Amino acid sequence: MPEETAWVVIPARGGSKGIPGKNLRKVGGRTLIGRAVDASEAAARVSRVFVSTDDTAIAAEAASAGAEVIVRPSTLAGDDASSEAALLHALDTLEAVGESLPQILVLVQCTSPFVTAADIDGTIAALAVARADAAFSAAASHRFLWRIDGEAGAVGVNHDKRLRPRRQDRAAEFVETGSVYAMRVQGFRQARHRFFGRTVIHEVSASTSLEIDDPDDLAAARALAPLHRRAFRQRLIPSPLGAVLFDFDGVFTDDRVIQDDEGGESVICSRADGYGISLLHDAGIAMAVVSRERNPVVARRCEKLKLRCLQGVDDKLAAMAVYAAELSVPLSQIVFVGNDLPDIPCIEAAGLGVAVADAHPLVRAAAGLVLDRSGGMGAVRELAELILAAPKASP
Repeated sequence: MPEETAWVVIPARGGSKGIPGKNLRKVGGRTLIGRAVDASEAAARVSRVFVSTDDTAIAAEAASAGAEVIVRPSTLAGDDASSEAALLHALDTLEAVGESLPQILVLVQCTSPFVTAADIDGTIAALAVARADAAFSAAASHRFLWRIDGEAGAVGVNHDKRLRPRRQDRAAEFVETGSVYAMRVQGFRQARHRFFGRTVIHEVSASTSLEIDDPDDLAAARALAPLHRRAFRQRLIPSPLGAVLFDFDGVFTDDRVIQDDEGGESVICSRADGYGISLLHDAGIAMAVVSRERNPVVARRCEKLKLRCLQGVDDKLAAMAVYAAELSVPLSQIVFVGNDLPDIPCIEAAGLGVAVADAHPLVRAAAGLVLDRSGGMGAVRELAELILAAPKASP
């Protein structure tokens, strides 16, 4: 059975009373609308991403992030306007210009800054697998809920206040995260509501379910963003990890060379990187340098760091394949770190291609992970710390 087509629509109106300009506020250095578009674009099950907005600044930000923009009329962008109204307008607008609508429509809310591509794909999959009409992301909860009921005072909502069963003795309940909703287009257009027909849940982690409604939520999201980013980057490390391969110039160095008047060359390396290599050695991780450079300085530095040195290599991808075969590990378990154009084939073939911060733009575009630090400035140490913190990083 062919996979059903799925489009994302992200409603993002310009007006916001609680946090003025909320959808353009930044979390982790990225606007909320940009984060939502990024996650939607990265979802494997999504073929197109739209942003519905009445605001020109949001439209420009959405377009720069790669989304298609649907201009929403002001009558559908007031405080009382529903997300369903924005979705229905988007479908009507696209159909009016001759678009063949998808089978599945996905609502992604940019007020959920930690929504991931996996959340979006998982919600779509839950809908498809269960052959349901609607699905949404939710986090499991075992909390006791209360309400205030006049003279009766505090009244248990989901429990008898006389009983305090242990967490493991209570069936999980689920809290709607507000981040992802998937629905079959035909049924949604008839029901005009996101929870029609048979509805199923895609469970997501409570740690990613923060929803921004007020300034305190925004402050919390900004405080949590570095932790979420680090955790995401750690999950990119192949598990099991077979080996880590490095280019030399531009990775262990800042890509500059010092040449004396007799033609001798020397480079400057980071001791922090050297210690990072030592930590990876201690963890039992296989490593090698693959370099086109023939200068003996490469071999001397590798000798110092106890690294296998594959030097003077014109075909780095072939050398990487041979090295992986020697270790009896597939390329999918290899991490390759590079900085310039000759590294791209290895970066694309490895399980995880890594670019240093100052790598060539095409290298950064090809890489699955771009480090924060530049070559020769602690990039190797940064990667070492990510690897060591990643689940099941050691072979």
